[in-house]
Amino acid sequence: MAPTTPTVVVPIDLKKKPNEQKLTLHNRWHPEIPPVAEVKVGELFRVEMVDFTGGAIKDNDSAIDVKTSDLSTVHYLSGPIKVVDEQGIPAKPGDLLAVEICNLGPLPGDEWGYTATFDRENGGGFLTDHFPCATKAIWYFEGIYAYSPHIPGVRFPGLTHPGIIGTAPSMELLKIWNERESELEETGLQSLKLCEVLHTRPLAKLPLTKGCLLGQIQEGTPEWKKIAMEAARTIPGRENGGNCDIKNLSRGSKIYLPVFVDGANLSTGDMHFSQGDGEVTFCGAIEMSGFLDLKCKIIRGGMKEYLTPMGPTPLHVNPIFEIGPVEPRFSEWLVFEGISVDESGRQHYLDATVAYKRAVLNAIDYLSKFGYSKEQVYLLLSCCPCEGRISGIVDSPNAVATLAVPTAIFDQDCKASLKSLFLNNMPNLLTVTELKILYRAVAEFGPRLVVSECRPEEQASGTKHILTCMIKECIGIYYRLPIFPEALCFQLILG
Repeated sequence: MAPTTPTVVVPIDLKKKPNEQKLTLHNRWHPEIPPVAEVKVGELFRVEMVDFTGGAIKDNDSAIDVKTSDLSTVHYLSGPIKVVDEQGIPAKPGDLLAVEICNLGPLPGDEWGYTATFDRENGGGFLTDHFPCATKAIWYFEGIYAYSPHIPGVRFPGLTHPGIIGTAPSMELLKIWNERESELEETGLQSLKLCEVLHTRPLAKLPLTKGCLLGQIQEGTPEWKKIAMEAARTIPGRENGGNCDIKNLSRGSKIYLPVFVDGANLSTGDMHFSQGDGEVTFCGAIEMSGFLDLKCKIIRGGMKEYLTPMGPTPLHVNPIFEIGPVEPRFSEWLVFEGISVDESGRQHYLDATVAYKRAVLNAIDYLSKFGYSKEQVYLLLSCCPCEGRISGIVDSPNAVATLAVPTAIFDQDCKASLKSLFLNNMPNLLTVTELKILYRAVAEFGPRLVVSECRPEEQASGTKHILTCMIKECIGIYYRLPIFPEALCFQLILG
């Protein structure tokens, strides 16, 4: 018999807000958030999801929605979903819940997404000290491929996955989370030696009643107030899985999640069309609405059998992930290295965070030589299928991290060995005739120009209002240049 069509257990209406859905969403972890649906092991079921902001980010050319986004409301999750066995007996604390991703994708009719950088005053990102302002790039989907009008010349297949999938914590585990994260928030700067990357970011996101959505529990009731003051934010990954942002959890993957409450209470959300390792801009995948087709299995007593506690209690465990067989294939990569020496030249001891930061900065600086602004490259590295690695963690004093970028995603040759012609010796100002000749030449070879306006018959003393553009189309995020001025200062790179 042919397999049945997946049963939609959590439907989404994109015209409605998260609190208006038929089955209200939630954006916190707590054992007392009641399940909205029940599934049996072996049943193929579908979970639909809004994007992690619940539709707050729009398909347009402005980043003002990113700058003013209310992050107290994220992430919106679908669920919880109670899981029972063939006899109707729910998953029990101490079991393992094996969740198989059978299929996934964007919601039909909503085939677009976005990558963004939050403003320094609103969460920031991995490189907030270098990129303090909000930016945004919109992506459109063509089957498995994504392209962006804000970062032209790039097209790549997405490795679609859920950023968040997890089970509900027990009250005991929730207390552990809140105590350790509160201690970090209160004493972290004084008691820990933190790299400068972390100094620009909040140390932890503690329980917050503002923006709290608890599924079917009505806001303002005594029950809601109690739970809202205890419920954990969904920002980090924890023992229950949660916001792990593992980009390879696509079709055919399995997640083995520890069960802490009766029924497991599975929740998922934060769908990504594609993501780079590290999701470095923070709002850094191609965020989208979407669906998951799932199938569950309960492994009785599986926590004790397969998960080793890495802490003082049996609750200090972590999920196991089995990567599926489907992913993009690339044969050529540019690999950028970073070591644990920061931008000031100061040595850090085996600090993988500093090393990865240096690798990302090296990649940004290099790729910006090929016609992209650094802001564009930062957004791209956060969402394209690039591979981050800790290459060395034992050779004192330097940790070594690498970032590998597939060259096939670009429509030009970005390898350092290409024959480049830098017209550094040409005059800063061109006559109209010279400009027309140059226009015809570069139109044939398709190079990019870095141009800045300057007044006729004057040497440019510096660059201002820098625009990154193609010969016929501007690829800067905020700029459009329909015609070239008569006088331009430029650097030309020919393939």
